[in-house]
Amino acid sequence: MNRLSSPNALSSDGYYIIEGALNDEQCDQLLTQIETASQTNQGSIRSSKGTVYAARNLIDHLDNLIPLVQSTGLVDHLKKAIGDDCGLVRVLYFDKPSDRSWTLPFHKDLTIAVQDNSLPTEHFSKPTRKSGVDHVEASEEILKNMLTLRIHLDEVTTANGPLQVIPGSHLSGKTVTAYEKDPVKVLVNRGDALAMVPMIAHGSGHTDPDRQLHRRILHLEFCGTRDLPDGYQWKHFFCV
Repeated sequence: MNRLSSPNALSSDGYYIIEGALNDEQCDQLLTQIETASQTNQGSIRSSKGTVYAARNLIDHLDNLIPLVQSTGLVDHLKKAIGDDCGLVRVLYFDKPSDRSWTLPFHKDLTIAVQDNSLPTEHFSKPTRKSGVDHVEASEEILKNMLTLRIHLDEVTTANGPLQVIPGSHLSGKTVTAYEKDPVKVLVNRGDALAMVPMIAHGSGHTDPDRQLHRRILHLEFCGTRDLPDGYQWKHFFCV
């Protein structure tokens, strides 16, 4: 099991694991809130059996995330990585139920949610609209001051499509290229959190269809840059 657990690994490897970030009760509460939110969230996608396996815009529906980040000590990891003035800017949810598993090719997370992506700009590109929210591809300067926390609401093993990351791949900026290091499977316990920079190359494979497993993850994106250039504004920026 990969157990990189030192924040010092962030600059060199682009990720590390925060063990025991949440307890079972906190994980159960989040799952209940996500299921409730999915009833009205237009960004939710369900499998053939009715299981929610992806959801966007959860930042509008989960109002206890900032207190959770603060009470669990995750805020200390954020401030060490991206500064004292960081804020929560986007929340996603992923699962891989056995009846709706999927693969994810290696890529980097380059887009951010903004209020209006139609403004003229020299810093942003590739405007898109996802589930009713404007997005743009951010500059490396902004992406370097972001950190993602992936909270694992299930144990992750080789059987339920673990995330794979390529250590050090963030050092090539926004480019996805051939890397010298092999991918590392992120195998963690329930309640562990993965801290990773957006420009690390990552992907994942299928869940074993015979195991009837979930791989439920709450994906929280934070940034230490509150004021964006060219008059752009975050869709949300909740100070932590």
